Amino acid sequence: MESTVKAADASAIPFDSLSQKVFLDLWKTYDILRGIENECLADFGISAQQYNVLRILESNLPAPVPTMELSRQMISKAPDITRMLDRLESRKWVRRTRPRANRRIVEASITPQGLKLVNEMHDAILQMHQRQVGHLKKREKEQLIDLLKMVRKPHRSASEGWLS
Repeated sequence: MESTVKAADASAIPFDSLSQKVFLDLWKTYDILRGIENECLADFGISAQQYNVLRILESNLPAPVPTMELSRQMISKAPDITRMLDRLESRKWVRRTRPRANRRIVEASITPQGLKLVNEMHDAILQMHQRQVGHLKKREKEQLIDLLKMVRKPHRSASEGWLS
């Protein structure tokens, strides 16, 4: 069993294990980076999941994406992809269609307005990522990517999208 680990701050909060400290450090880091992301996206009136959907649809142009595939490719799983697409469609950023060959399938594609929004957001997104991790050197970013992949590996299946 791992020994108790003390935090480096003045309060010296004990942790039950080194694994717990790793988890809590990841959670705190996520919370900080997510706050920066929320600030950026709020300027455009869009959520992180909605932006993720638009980017997936943009990357698949000109082909539409079946909603089940769209859900699979998302970084953070949306509990109700249908409702999210309803909101995106009401803002004219996404269009849904049913292919003639199989009317049970619903496909989504990004509209010209949605593409315009993604393009308008481009520089702000780059600045956001710079603010989040720009202080790290290239090699440190590569090492962090490798470590995070190692953490995810035993918990993800190969069918869970590009960020396995």
